[in-house]
Amino acid sequence: MTGAIRPRWEWALVDEAGALLDPALSPVFTTQYDAEEWLGERWRSLAAGGAVEARLLHDGAPATAPLPLRAP
Repeated sequence: MTGAIRPRWEWALVDEAGALLDPALSPVFTTQYDAEEWLGERWRSLAAGGAVEARLLHDGAPATAPLPLRAP
């Protein structure tokens, strides 16, 4: 018997040039709530590390509009 397939929520983080940052920066979550809570707690440090935008992905597909991490 195989295990249940769980939804995957993760953040794609983008730098100022539009390049994707290391995917390992975002853990994989089983709920959208957990993913959003994680970003809410860490967005400042991610922005300080060069991320200017966060894109929430659900099973690899965009789930929401991109979120800016710092003012333009």
